[in-house]
Amino acid sequence: MNSSSFPNHSTLIPIKRINRYVLFREIGRGAIGTVFYGHDPVIDREVAVKIFHHLPSALENKQRDQLFMNEARAAGRLSHPSIITIYDAASEGNRCFIAMEYLHGKDLRHYLDNRKAFDFVTIAHMFQRIAEGLDYAHREGVTHRDIKPANIFIQDNMRPKLLDFGIARALKRDNDPNAEDAATLFHNNILGTPNYMSPEQALARPVTNLTDIYSLGVVLYEMLTHQKPFQANTIDGLSQMIVHKQPKAPHEINPAIPITLSRIVLRAMSKQTNKRFQTAKEMANELKRFVVTEKKERRSERNKLTSLSNPVDNDAEHQHKRLFWLSCIAILLAAAVTANAFLSKIR
Repeated sequence: MNSSSFPNHSTLIPIKRINRYVLFREIGRGAIGTVFYGHDPVIDREVAVKIFHHLPSALENKQRDQLFMNEARAAGRLSHPSIITIYDAASEGNRCFIAMEYLHGKDLRHYLDNRKAFDFVTIAHMFQRIAEGLDYAHREGVTHRDIKPANIFIQDNMRPKLLDFGIARALKRDNDPNAEDAATLFHNNILGTPNYMSPEQALARPVTNLTDIYSLGVVLYEMLTHQKPFQANTIDGLSQMIVHKQPKAPHEINPAIPITLSRIVLRAMSKQTNKRFQTAKEMANELKRFVVTEKKERRSERNKLTSLSNPVDNDAEHQHKRLFWLSCIAILLAAAVTANAFLSKIR
């Protein structure tokens, strides 16, 4: 989890230590915690370590720590190429921390802020992988709840990873009613990103896996159009738009956007949950179908261009075919003449 490369840890000067992890440099800071680039001397690997900020009251710290352990348990049991790997989670003194795999690359905010242009096949393939990761998490009983560009990390090899299940609800683990209370408290007051929340979140209704599908549709919308589907000056105004207003179709904003992709986005962002993709796998399959179709069409176009760009070779090929068939005809005619002459002598 990082946005730039670092030299070998042996050349860096440690700034602090937590548990067995040696920390060298701050690489990110958010509302509830700070992430450091570190090293695990036991396994001898680089890690990203997130340490939660200390809050003013003991109650707030308790609720935050409860939410933190929810994150650790939810994400720690997930193992998928499109989800960041959690190595360790614990508390030391009055500090909670989580150690995770260190990624080389940048989160999606960087590309959106810099208006980085990807071709549509690359975007669709990227989001297909994210949807596959979400589907896996959902089947494991984990709803992310905070899908947004900052939580989608693009590695140097362009493979995406989902980050920060910080307000995830581990459905299979929720035997403690207070765990959900803590998650709800932090979602409403600290976490959550209004631009990417679903209509049901805006209405304070129960959150399901379909919420993640909606939010992923919003991020894909922004990735395609370089603008958010809804914008307002206040949270209340934005919430009203999310609940009631239909977004402009992506292909109407940019006619170059394939209608197929535009329809995938609008279906994911349907305000009625029963009209969305019912699983993230359904969305992934539609994106995969688009990718496969586009690649076939591109190959076909390349073959046509190759044929057009080599007219001499094509003429030579046709000439060889003509000569071949003329030779066959000549041989058949010669055979017929010979047979006719032989029959004449017999008579």
